[in-house]
Amino acid sequence: MLFHTHSSDETILLGEKIGALLKPGDILAMSGTLAAGKTTITKGIAKALGITDNITSPTFCLVSEYNGGRLPLYHMDVYRLDGAEDFANLGVDDMLYGNGVCVIEWSEKVKTEIPKRAISVEIKPTEDGGREIKIENWNNGKIDLNGEVK
Repeated sequence: MLFHTHSSDETILLGEKIGALLKPGDILAMSGTLAAGKTTITKGIAKALGITDNITSPTFCLVSEYNGGRLPLYHMDVYRLDGAEDFANLGVDDMLYGNGVCVIEWSEKVKTEIPKRAISVEIKPTEDGGREIKIENWNNGKIDLNGEVK
């Protein structure tokens, strides 16, 4: 699926529609350049899960855990890791194979450690200031950006 958003609000809205369809154990492997919108879309996912905490990039803490919604959210930023071995050493197996939702920013750095069932989310800024968001390996339902989640 390919989506185009034209503002942060639209990107958050797409995140909400994605989040409404997420199930326990889902993993979103996000990739994109610096400031592409990975954390922005995660804000919408968290909102749809019923999480009211302020969502920020976990660049320095590596993993932020949010509870209080219909599912726990594990928000990971692996930008500062040297590779897959560092990721494995974080001890994230309980999160990757648990009953929450994992969002992994900069997932391309640790691709070999991410389960094959992960949903791929590639975000690219566009020349008009928007974002192109490509979602692959999605089996949770259909998302209509202009309408309702189906």
